[in-house]
Amino acid sequence: MPSLKRTKNVSEIPVGIKYTAKALQAISTTLTVAFAKTLFTTPIKYKLPKRESEMDKNSTQEFLHIPSIDKKIMTYSYGNAPKKVLLVHGWSGRGTQLVKIADKMLEMGYSTISFDAPAHGKSPGKQTLMIEFIASILEINKKYGPFEFAIGHSLGSMSILNAVKQGLQVKKLVLVGSGDSVNDIVSDFIKKLELKPLIGEKMKAIFKKKYNEEMENYSSYKAAENISIPVLVIHDKDDEDVPYTAGENIHKHLKNSQLIITKELGHRKILGDKKVIQKIANFLKE
Repeated sequence: MPSLKRTKNVSEIPVGIKYTAKALQAISTTLTVAFAKTLFTTPIKYKLPKRESEMDKNSTQEFLHIPSIDKKIMTYSYGNAPKKVLLVHGWSGRGTQLVKIADKMLEMGYSTISFDAPAHGKSPGKQTLMIEFIASILEINKKYGPFEFAIGHSLGSMSILNAVKQGLQVKKLVLVGSGDSVNDIVSDFIKKLELKPLIGEKMKAIFKKKYNEEMENYSSYKAAENISIPVLVIHDKDDEDVPYTAGENIHKHLKNSQLIITKELGHRKILGDKKVIQKIANFLKE
């Protein structure tokens, strides 16, 4: 199978993979669905960037077993303050990816707990999906909680919304570059592979059969309808991975939220922007 790799726009799919997908589609729908499903659930493990090395070096790391999915994840305890903030990275991210936000939390008198989701970073495995992010959050809350706040990026934001829906208790949430509709995410993925919509529908049917639930039930706007705590939604207008309209729709479905739309920061640069981080800090202080 062709390997996924970083491209100029990380939301792009390499030509070799699209060629393989279309070749399979000409032969067998079943094989194409299996190929697409594997790609959809396989994150890329990137080398630790230098900017995250200090957090990696100065955090206490330990594996935590998640009984509900029978998987291990690497956890990062950063700082020693009794009040804690939970940080959740996005797809193909790492527990140290929100380092600039973590440093700001330490400056404000909080410690942070983050983790490498299953099949990410130092956590073992090759495949995962949002349900396992959510299970990890809920188990982390049992081991390291309670948390004052939770801050997520991309799929991490979707996961903490669903975790709150399932019982995670925090005082405030911060969502950065969050995806919204799972159906839209699947459709966009299938379009980028240049496959027929039928392949996406069959992928969703497999999920429903396995978990006895529609994938769309994990969409952010659906979880948002059940949340009344204050939420800060931040999204960049020039985000090429997740359209800013996702953030706008999540904001519309929340009962108590603020929306900040930035420009020219994209999907990842936003995590290190000083103005954005200060706005997060101001929101949490309010």
